[in-house]
Amino acid sequence: MESFLKLKELYQTVRKTSLDICAPLQIEDYVIQSCLEVSPPKWHLAHTTWFYETLILKPYLDGYEEFHPDYNTYFNSYYKSFGKHWLRDQRGILSRPRVSHIMEYRSYVDQKVLEYLNNTPSEKALEILELGLHHEQQHQELLLMDIKNIFSVNNVTYSLEKAPVVRQTPEGSWKFNEGVYEFGHNSNDFSYDNEAPAHKDYIHSFELDKSMVTNGNYLQFMEDGGYDKELLWLSDGLTYIKENKIDSPLYWQKSQEGWIEFSLYGNNPLDLNAPVSHLSYYEAQAYALWAGKRLPTEFEWELAAKTIEENEDSFLEANTFTPTQNLRGSLWQWTASSYDPYPGYGREAGALGEYNGKFMCNQRVLKGGSFGTAKWHYRDTYRNFFYPNDRWQFSGLRLAKDA
Repeated sequence: MESFLKLKELYQTVRKTSLDICAPLQIEDYVIQSCLEVSPPKWHLAHTTWFYETLILKPYLDGYEEFHPDYNTYFNSYYKSFGKHWLRDQRGILSRPRVSHIMEYRSYVDQKVLEYLNNTPSEKALEILELGLHHEQQHQELLLMDIKNIFSVNNVTYSLEKAPVVRQTPEGSWKFNEGVYEFGHNSNDFSYDNEAPAHKDYIHSFELDKSMVTNGNYLQFMEDGGYDKELLWLSDGLTYIKENKIDSPLYWQKSQEGWIEFSLYGNNPLDLNAPVSHLSYYEAQAYALWAGKRLPTEFEWELAAKTIEENEDSFLEANTFTPTQNLRGSLWQWTASSYDPYPGYGREAGALGEYNGKFMCNQRVLKGGSFGTAKWHYRDTYRNFFYPNDRWQFSGLRLAKDA
C-alpha cells in the first residue's frame, strides 16, 4: 500500500483529474446517455464520490452526515450490499440532481475525506481509499470513452489541440519459448483481487506481433468481404453483427472522399497507419482468423510484457487522446481468454467482493491499458474485461501464432 502522505496527495490529484477531463464539456453534455453502455458524465462524477462517502466516511468518520439520502440509490452502480440502485439504462433520464449539486457533493465529500485523513485514519480505511483512487481512475477512462460516444452523436470535438504523435509500425514478431511461467500479481503493491493469486501455467512456444493491427490492415479485411464471410465468425458474433447491421468499426463512416473516423479530435480522414480501435471481441476474432493468426491468451500477453521494455509515453498523462503502437498505454487488446478466476482465487466478503468477482461470467480479458488509462493505475497483470459484443471502449488487437 502507498504511504499515508502519498495517498493523501494522490487523492487530491485524482479528484482534480476527473474535473479536468470534464473541463471541455458544456452543461448540457453532462446529462446525456447516448447508448446503453454510456453513463452521463455527471453520473461518473457523483458515483466516484459516492464510493468514498459510502465505503470510507459512513463507516469510519464519527458523526458523519450523508450529503443526501437519495444519492445512495441514484449513484450506487451495482452494489447489492448497499441496497436498491438506479438501473444503468435509466441513468440518462435523471435531470436532477443538477450538475451544480453534484459539484457541491464532490466538494463536501472531499472536505470530509481530508478531515478524516488528518485524524489518524485506520489501516483498513486507507486500503479502501487506495482502492477508491484506482476505482476513480477507471471511471476517468470511462468518462473519456463515454464523452467520445456522446460527442460522436452530436458531432462535437472534445480537444482542438492535437498532440503530436510519432507513430511507427514495427515489423516482425517477438518469439517466446515453451515452459512453465508465473502469472498474476505477486508483490505488496496495489492490485485488484482478480489479479491474484500468482500461479504457474504451462505455455507453448508462440510469437506475438510487434505491431497492433492497423486501420489499413482492417480495411483490407473489409474490402475482402470479411463481414460477409460467415465461416470467419463465431455463431454469436455473426448473429450480433447481422442483427445490428455492423459492417465496420465503431466511429467509421463512408463519405464521397473515402472513409472518415470520429475521434476525440472530431471527424478526420481515416489514418491507415493508426491502430484500429473500437472493435468487439467478435470482430477481433474474425479478423485474426482471416489473417491466418489468432488472438493471444492473456498469459501469453503477460509473458511478453514481462520481457519487453518501451518508452511508456502514451498513457492518460500524455494527453495524446489517440492510439500509438506501444504495447502498453495505446489500446486495450483483446485476448482469447475468458474472464475466469485464477486458481486459488478467494472472493472477498461483502461489498468489496462485488467489485470484480461477480462479473466472472461470459466476458473476455483485455490487456495493455489505453491512452485513457492513468499510468499510476496500470500494471502488466491488470485484467480488464468486457462482454464480447462491447466496442465503445478503447479496444484493439495484436495477433499471435504458434511457433
